[in-house]
Amino acid sequence: MYSIRCKLLLIVFSALSFQYARAQQQPLPFWNDVQQLILADVTNPKPRNQVLFVGSSSFVYWKTVNMDFPEKTIVNVGFGGSTLQDQIRYMDYVISPYSPRQVVIYCGENDIAYDSTVTSETVLNRFVKLVTLIRERFPDVYLSYVSMKPSPSREKYLPVYREGNNLIKEYLKTIKRSSYINVFDPMLHSSGKPRKELFAEDMLHLSDSGYTLWKELIRPHLK
Repeated sequence: MYSIRCKLLLIVFSALSFQYARAQQQPLPFWNDVQQLILADVTNPKPRNQVLFVGSSSFVYWKTVNMDFPEKTIVNVGFGGSTLQDQIRYMDYVISPYSPRQVVIYCGENDIAYDSTVTSETVLNRFVKLVTLIRERFPDVYLSYVSMKPSPSREKYLPVYREGNNLIKEYLKTIKRSSYINVFDPMLHSSGKPRKELFAEDMLHLSDSGYTLWKELIRPHLK
């Protein structure tokens, strides 16, 4: 029954997205990635009411996440180089179906890197909108935000990342059942420069050492 419902959902959503794309005369960003998440859940349903990792490629490439947190059941639905706007757009297809008890979010870095007009306040506003949507559907869900990381390949954006992180940190202080996970500062040398050993060759994504650090920083926040 569950599989049938998912297949029907996929058919309906595909039709709607096709109509939307035609109306906009452009493809929906990351729709193929989202469709693959839906199909994967149809063929091999993921657990419900667990810890949901939501976000962009830094979560997508975390292939050892379940081994890194063996005491928890982690459902990783990160997709593409997604932005907070993408998380909002696909909320009902990436987050809602899993009825999570905790949502861990890594997103925002791409919002700034993709669009020079996006400010730290823009990122905050998008994050607030996403949190509002999640809490409307799941009032008791615990929310954790992993701060934007100081990627060396995007060093010119670091002041905006830092400011955006601080704005989100202050906002989360006003939200019950939430936490802010600071990975930005631990990924810097005392000089303020990014620790390059924590990053892969592209100086954007994480190396094994980077994920080892994230594991230790995130673990105390998992409920």
